[in-house]
Parts: sequence; structure tokens; C-alpha cells
Amino acid sequence: MPQPQAQALIEAQGFTPRFFTRDGLSMHYLDEGKGEPVLMVHGNPSWCWLYRDVVKALRGSHRCIVPDHIGMGLSDRPDDARYRYTLDSRVADLEALVDRTVGEEPVTLIVHDWGGAIGCAWAVRHPERVRRLVVLNTAAFPMLPGKRLPGALKLVRNTAIGAFLVERLNAFALGTAWIGASRRLGKEERAAYVAPYDNPVARRAVLRFVQDIPLAAGDPAWKTIVETGEGLAKLADKPALILWGLKDFVFDRDYFDEWCRRFPRAEAIGFADAGHYVLEDAGETCLARIRDFLGR
Repeated sequence: MPQPQAQALIEAQGFTPRFFTRDGLSMHYLDEGKGEPVLMVHGNPSWCWLYRDVVKALRGSHRCIVPDHIGMGLSDRPDDARYRYTLDSRVADLEALVDRTVGEEPVTLIVHDWGGAIGCAWAVRHPERVRRLVVLNTAAFPMLPGKRLPGALKLVRNTAIGAFLVERLNAFALGTAWIGASRRLGKEERAAYVAPYDNPVARRAVLRFVQDIPLAAGDPAWKTIVETGEGLAKLADKPALILWGLKDFVFDRDYFDEWCRRFPRAEAIGFADAGHYVLEDAGETCLARIRDFLGR
């Protein structure tokens, strides 16, 4: 399904949309610059737009590869009969993209939100293909003990009313554009984040991501998220940079502390005034730290 407004935004940044077909579905990705590859994996309800400034900062020295998950951004929006919207499907998509674009060459992996579960699930299966790790407000392990799913996510995950709000009213994408950054994003900035999600069909993946949140054994993503959490030890010797918005109402300071515990040698910065979209709230500092980290 064409997304002319979203594609225009990407092209206005000086990027070239690229596509590859897997199992009959078209997956969009950016492939900008030359040099050591940097793989950037977004979450929900964002898209490759999240990493636009990172790509512009790095493409002079690195090859930046940024996929849109199926159903997100400029990628196809299949129905549930054509595509199983689960964590395992996302990991398989990412593996196919990496195999197609960089093969066995090690990558620097940057992850945010659901990108942590997806990217790290791939990474723990192929630790030799990971050069470095940059972690931004995410999780790649089960919900921490004592934590509860926030009420808004619980409503969307478990109720027909929540599904209606997401698919018909675009509440999740619009709401995240308002509260995802601690500074108020401008009207055009908010519009860019929600541009791909301009009709109910385009919002299916947004809803399915929330419905796939693994909370207990028996949930479709549970086995994979447990195995990923256990497998993170395979990456503990990799250089790691953790940049965190401490005002995130889901991935709060406890999650930041957990990443620091699992990666004790990582360079870690928690931004007291930044929220979930840490690249929006602390972009200048984040870009400087990422450039420095990759330059060493």
C-alpha cells in the first residue's frame, strides 16, 4: 500500500527508499553511506524516521541500514492471513534483511523499544556478527519482577475498546507522538511520526505489537524473549553504549539499571529530562556520544 506522505518525508531527508521482497511481502529499508555497517532497529509505533538524524550523522563514515518492520513505515501492510505479527516473524524478517545487505560482516546494532527484543534476539543467535551495541530505552528480557504493564498498554493489549482506539482513532501513534518525548514535539514533528499510520489498515501492526507483549508462559513471544534475555550474556563482552531517557513511563530507571547490570562495562548515560524518544529529547548529546563510540 503506497505511503506517499511518509515516502516524501524520507526523500526530503536526502534518503533513498529501498525495498526487498520476502515471502511475497515488500520490506522497506534505508541503506545510506559506506563503511562499517550500522544496523538500526526501531520499535512501536515509530518507523525508520526515528533514526533520521543518526543516519545523517554517520553516513559519511559508516553504512547505515534501517528497516521498517512489516506493517510499519513504508513496508507492506498484510492482513493476518498473510503475515503472523509476532516477535518470531520480526526476527526472521531482520535476519533476512541482514543476510541480504551485509551477509557475515559484523554490525554495530542500535536498538530502541521493540527493536531491543527483535535486534537482540537476532544478535544472541549470531554474536559473532555483532561488533558493538547501542541501547536506547528498550528491553530484551521479560518484564522485571514487581513491574506491571501500564494501564494504557493493558487496555490496548487486552480489550476490544483498546483495539478500536488504536485502529480506528490512531490513539496509540498519536498519543506516543505527544508523550514520547518530554519536550513537546512540534506539530510537524508529531505529524512525521504518525504519517505512515493514516488509516485503520496501516495501524494493524501498531496494535499487533502491543498485543504481542509477552507477559507469561503461553504468550506467543514468551519463549523467545526468555531465550533472548538469557542469551544477552553472549554479548556482554561487546563494546556497549547505553543512552536512556529516564522519564520513560514504560522503560524507566529500573530498566536502565538492569541493562547496566547486564553490561557492567558499558558506557551508560541516563538523561534526567528525557523521555522514551531519547533521540528527540537529548539528540545532540546522543549523536555526539554515538559518533565518538563508533570512532574508537
